[in-house]
Order: sequence, then C-alpha cells, then structure tokens
Amino acid sequence: MPLYLIATPIGNLGDISQRALDTLKSVSIIAAEDTRSARRLYSAFNISADGKQIVAYGEHNEVGMAPRLAEQLRAGLDVAVVSEGGTPLLSDPGFRLVRAAIEAGIPVIPIPGANAAVTALCASGLPVHGFIFRGFLPKKPGARRRILESLKEREETLIFYESPQRVPKVLPEFVEIFGAARPACLARELTKVHETFLRMPLSELNEHVQRQPLKGECTLLVAGVTRQSAADTEPEVED
Repeated sequence: MPLYLIATPIGNLGDISQRALDTLKSVSIIAAEDTRSARRLYSAFNISADGKQIVAYGEHNEVGMAPRLAEQLRAGLDVAVVSEGGTPLLSDPGFRLVRAAIEAGIPVIPIPGANAAVTALCASGLPVHGFIFRGFLPKKPGARRRILESLKEREETLIFYESPQRVPKVLPEFVEIFGAARPACLARELTKVHETFLRMPLSELNEHVQRQPLKGECTLLVAGVTRQSAADTEPEVED
C-alpha cells in the first residue's frame, strides 16, 4: 500500500542504495519515467521483474496516470516511482501522485539517494549555506528572463538544470543579468567517466562554452550576490 519514491543512480550504478534495491524487489508496480531505463536497472542488478507492472509515468501522461496509480494504492498495492535518474519529483514527475496519496492517507516513503543538484553543489566551490534550486528554465526567452531577474539579488547559490544544447544559449543572459564577474560552476556528466567541473566567472564560462560544444547532462550553478556587512558600510565614529 505505501507509495515509494526511489532515488536511482544519475550515472555510476554503484551509487544505488541497498534499501533502494530491496524496495525494487518487493514492490508490485513501478511507475517509471522511462520504462526502458527501469528495466535496464532491474537487469543490471539481476532483479527479476516477473509479476511486476512497469508502467510509463512521465510528463506526457502524468495527469491521467496519477489518479489510476492512486486507485491502485487505495486497493492495497504498493507503488514505486522512479525517475530516469536521480530523485523523483525534482524536475521530474510525481507531485500529483504524492498529493493524491497524502490526501488518501496513504504512506509516502522516500528512499534517498543520488541527486544532481546537491552533488554538483557540494563540489562546486560555491557557498553551500543556502541555495535555490530552479530546475529547468522556461524555453521562452521572456519567461526565462523574468525568473532570472527575480533571482539576481538573492544571496543564495542558484542551481539550474540545462541540456548541453541550451547552455550556450542561456549563458549570455546569465552574464547580462547576474554580471560578468559572478562566480559560477558548470557540472557535467556527474558520477560518470567524463565528469567535469568548470569553475570560473560567468563571462569566462560563457566564452568557454561558445568555443567548445558540450555533451552530457549539465547542472549550472551561480553564486548569490555578495553584500557588504554592516561593519564594512557604517562610517567610523571618532571618540
């Protein structure tokens, strides 16, 4: 009957937890963002999928599938949500089903694990005391700029997901809005063989990606605005 949210590897298969494997073995229904990736995961760890339902649950059908899966939960079946990689709901489907389960009094059990945003943040060299995760930005320039403008005065580190094709298109906007000197980091192919961190000011990062095509999933991080402390700004008073 529980709804499980299972984090799966974003690259290196060794990052999966034993708890995730045990849950994949026991559940009746796997709601997968990509059913092929889910089946490959079962195969990689020699887990039998016999008798299990592996159903597609993605952005294209979430509105229709969430009520159907909620009904199966109410009928006493257990369901696991798995993304193509990483933690479900973070820029991936699952929110509607979680809400439906909570409203029906069904336990929602997260199985923690890999997450590209936090993984990139830890190794970025940017401040980690506070951060804002924005996921994928809108494709329309106007909507994208409105979001970026709303973030330019925030002090927290900003985290975005982007495709390698779109990074060269959005970085000039980052330079314009956040400023050329704002520290940034582009994390690419996290946990994989060609894992790369590009740590440099936004203007240099923009120049780099314009010269050299990118491959692989990208996580883009930008430092928050730095404000002077009160001690730095208040005038000294002589005795």
